[in-house]
Amino acid sequence: MSWPVPHRKWIIPAALIGAGLAVCAWQFGEHLRFERGAKDALIKRGRDITSTLGVVLRSQRRFGWFVVKERIEPSLEALIQPEDLESIAVLAATGEPLASAGLPVDLGPEVLRAGGVYWGDGTVTLMNLMDLGSGKADSDSPAAPTIVTSDEERRSLRPRPGGWPAGPGGPRTVPAAPRPSLGRPSWMTAEQFNAVIHQNGAHSLVVTLSTDELRRQIANDLVMRSLICLLALGGAVISVFAWRNHLRNAELQIGLIKAAEMNTHLKAMNFAAAGLAHETRNPLNLIRGLAQMIAMKAEPASPLREHAVQIVEEADRVATQLNDFINYSKPREAHPAPVEVQRLVADVVRTLRPDIEEKQIQLVQPETPCFIEADDRLLRQAVFNVLLNASQAVGPGGRIQVQVAPAGTGEAVLEVSDDGPGVPPAERENIFKPYVTMRAKGVGLGLAIVRQIAAAHRWEVSCGPNEPRGARFRFSHLRLATPYA
Repeated sequence: MSWPVPHRKWIIPAALIGAGLAVCAWQFGEHLRFERGAKDALIKRGRDITSTLGVVLRSQRRFGWFVVKERIEPSLEALIQPEDLESIAVLAATGEPLASAGLPVDLGPEVLRAGGVYWGDGTVTLMNLMDLGSGKADSDSPAAPTIVTSDEERRSLRPRPGGWPAGPGGPRTVPAAPRPSLGRPSWMTAEQFNAVIHQNGAHSLVVTLSTDELRRQIANDLVMRSLICLLALGGAVISVFAWRNHLRNAELQIGLIKAAEMNTHLKAMNFAAAGLAHETRNPLNLIRGLAQMIAMKAEPASPLREHAVQIVEEADRVATQLNDFINYSKPREAHPAPVEVQRLVADVVRTLRPDIEEKQIQLVQPETPCFIEADDRLLRQAVFNVLLNASQAVGPGGRIQVQVAPAGTGEAVLEVSDDGPGVPPAERENIFKPYVTMRAKGVGLGLAIVRQIAAAHRWEVSCGPNEPRGARFRFSHLRLATPYA
């Protein structure tokens, strides 16, 4: 089975996004490793404290195997000085605290079942099961140092002449290394000694540490790695857009090269076609002249005269098409200069006066002088083509209006409107294309030439409706000019 190969333009973006996601996954794994390392460091610190506490217990022994509670608790208080250490406790084998410092130790069932480490809300409780003697003593040697919690217990363990005095109860102890050299007190039976050790023998050293600093470190690391992930993903996204822009620019460059080649080819074709059209006008004029001579010499009502007149009319129509084609084929390069629109429109109207008077068209011209930056020759041709179309579109007694007015900062708008049949909305853009016309005898190049002239000036020309009827041709983005002195 063959798998489809993705398009090559998606391979690099996918690789960049994948690299960004890989960085995020790596940073997430590093954050988990940092969190585990920070927790392990805090646990190690707690175990170091419990080990130090065991050394303290051994150093506080009196007569080799008992410790006074009033002496051990100040030492425990001294260990509470660090900010993260909240409480210390020495537990008996039964789980009862023998000595403590700091905040009360929470010794719930979940703490005792936590296997030595219990993570609470803002704290961690560590229980170090140190081998300090867990009740393995026999009748001849005590197994652990003993913590006495009262004067009576202390007096009962102090050696006196004649042996060890008997006491009403056994001392409390914490686990410690056995001392075989110290035997069982003479005043206690083996059963009493073992009972005291089992009841008061210290079993665990418990410390509670605050996790506020740990959580701050973990949060700071998470923020730092989140920023790294955002930078990685942002860099990947930016790289993807940069790559797409690179591809688009490459495609545009290729398109420009092809367009330049096509433009060169079209220019050559237009030049050849314009030359052919120009050369065609000479024999066409000869044919038209001969047809006129025949028409003049033929009888007025003869078929020969009628055919000659038809030849003349057809030659005129073809000559008009050739002239329009030659005009359309010419390159449009504008050389802007200050042009008075009012005067230019008046000159064009004089050229069209026969057509206007024949239809008795009411033509309204601009009244206020206005100067714009334009090529005089090209603007005359554009205005002539639009006015000629308007005069051909309106009926007898129709109305055409030409107006120019400032629009915005440093710009003007030129409009030519008529009350003819108008242009359907679907055709308002197509009429500017070559060889598209709405007249039966039209060529379809007049408005195409108008758009060429507008593009050469960087203007915009559009066709819209005129109220209540007709069409409105609008030239926009004309630059206002200061007239020459």
